[in-house]
Amino acid sequence: MAEKRNPEWEGKVSAYLRSATAKQVWPLVEDFCSLDKWYAGLDTCRQVEGVYGEPGLIRYVTATVASPPPPNAADQKPETVVVWCYETLLSIDPVQRRLSYNITENNLGIRFYVAEWQVIDNKDVDDAGGCRIEWRFTADPMEGHTLEGFCGYIQSTLNGIAESMEKALQAGDK
Repeated sequence: MAEKRNPEWEGKVSAYLRSATAKQVWPLVEDFCSLDKWYAGLDTCRQVEGVYGEPGLIRYVTATVASPPPPNAADQKPETVVVWCYETLLSIDPVQRRLSYNITENNLGIRFYVAEWQVIDNKDVDDAGGCRIEWRFTADPMEGHTLEGFCGYIQSTLNGIAESMEKALQAGDK
């Protein structure tokens, strides 16, 4: 990870792609501004600044989510809100198939967040074939959330991304 500090939250999740190699998956991950292709929960993921594929690149990510209903409003239809963040690519290493980024500005309540993604061939570990994506993060706690809940959200997100990538590779799409 590029930034170091004394975080209160650290975590790591992994998702396995049984029919895809790290060599096949890495180009999808290293395309830093294509996250909306792989994660259905996003509305957009686009470059706003910097040189594509190089540290310093900034992407803008948005999602439309249901907002919690006000107290005593159980019969009201949930409203939606657009959540957004700017993320800066801190490092990228095609040999190790690793990249790191941080969240700079956002309306999610995140004060500090740095993450690292790495794509690893499973044969390097357990001869299972395929590959896995590891997502490590360091963050300040988010108000109203627990570390366990946050890790669960990250795991669910990564599982969806891995499934989308694997399906696209099986179909011959990228």
